Amino acid sequence: MFKYASRRLLSSTAKSPPGLLEDLKLRGLIAQVAQPEQWLHEKLSQGHKIKLYCGADPTAKSLHLGNVVPLMILLNFYVKGHDVFALVGGATGRVGDPSGRTTERQGMSDDSRLDNVDRIQQQFTRFFENGWKYYESRFPQISARGPGRLVKVDNYHWWKDIKLLDFLAQYGRHIRVQSMFSRSSIASRIEGKDGLGFNEFTYQVLQAYDFYHLYKTHGVSLQVGGNDQWGNITAGIDFIDRVVSSGSDKLSPGGITAPLLSTSTGEKFGKSAGNAIFLDPQINTAYDIFQFFYNTKDADVCRFLKIFTLLPLETIGTVVQDHMEQPHLRKGQRFLAKEVTDLLFGVGSGERSSKVSEVLFGHVSEANMSADELIKLFSEAKILQKVPRGQSLVDIITQVAPCSKSEARRKLSQGSVLLHSSKLKVTENIDQLGQFLIDDKVLILRIGKQKCHVIEIL
Repeated sequence: MFKYASRRLLSSTAKSPPGLLEDLKLRGLIAQVAQPEQWLHEKLSQGHKIKLYCGADPTAKSLHLGNVVPLMILLNFYVKGHDVFALVGGATGRVGDPSGRTTERQGMSDDSRLDNVDRIQQQFTRFFENGWKYYESRFPQISARGPGRLVKVDNYHWWKDIKLLDFLAQYGRHIRVQSMFSRSSIASRIEGKDGLGFNEFTYQVLQAYDFYHLYKTHGVSLQVGGNDQWGNITAGIDFIDRVVSSGSDKLSPGGITAPLLSTSTGEKFGKSAGNAIFLDPQINTAYDIFQFFYNTKDADVCRFLKIFTLLPLETIGTVVQDHMEQPHLRKGQRFLAKEVTDLLFGVGSGERSSKVSEVLFGHVSEANMSADELIKLFSEAKILQKVPRGQSLVDIITQVAPCSKSEARRKLSQGSVLLHSSKLKVTENIDQLGQFLIDDKVLILRIGKQKCHVIEIL
């Protein structure tokens, strides 16, 4: 069966796996590597541990799929035993990063910012915990050595004690204004009609110092970010090189950027594009993630498997080849959706979400499942709907659709309403629905071709 392909193929030893950095490049996870790349190659090939970090400002309640791309670089290092630092910008979030923006960010209350800091730190924890469990489930023998360390930091903890005059006196001479003006994120905003505020202009200095602080305090030598962070990352490298005296024992700072997430047609993902999928389970569920990736175009299946999973490239190639032989069956999309959902929401969530999808879209008959099984499955997916007992079909449609009673009757008269696994077409109101309930407590209601409601009758 196709669904077991990954576990069968993971044991293959036909080819020696590429080195970590080369593997990341082959996956399309690396856009640019700041010098010295050769140093990084040598350290990794000699088995040295690398400490690396990636940051996110608390400008929203949740990280989204665009944030996951650079985090996948960290996860690839983490499962190989390297220490990763996940930074939330409790301080820099108050200033605002101009990278990738044409306008200044809106202000945010301190309470909202602190709440976002806490939420994002929890999301960092879940991402690496679920990512490690995913890796263990796919590579049980290799994973026996354990992951690296996950260290979560908030840059407010060191910025709150730094005084402006002291900072300028100690570090101001190491910051070159010419370099700051030359960075694309600054130049593009200065040329725009709205200009650039001093707060956003100095953001790169704050991020540069963050890199220096982690370098000095924890020995972090590699910063990872999206490709729009290239200027900020190189600013940090320049800052460290100017402040830290050279010597034989000096760690060489470096940086890696990941490409910004887009589809094969060039469609971007993220908050500004209005199509972001969030990691907070209170915003988007495991089923939302599954359905998002299940709707992937054929041209994007291979690339998304490389970016959003830890599967060997050989396995991915076999999956894609099998998919392209019968693309109408969407085996590649289902495989991709299950893998990514398992990685982001925990092992097993992909299979559960797949079952939900099969029931909702009529590929598996809900008649083969008990009411309790359906309630449990759809409760976990957070899409179970509940209505009080004793209501007519029209009343229920108005609540779950939702719509007016006249609209509900119109749907009935048009033959758009189907009941139960038999998909019985209903064209008029029904007052007593007992004969259509599963175990006298679950109603399956389909409205049109796409929308299916699983309803618990209380």
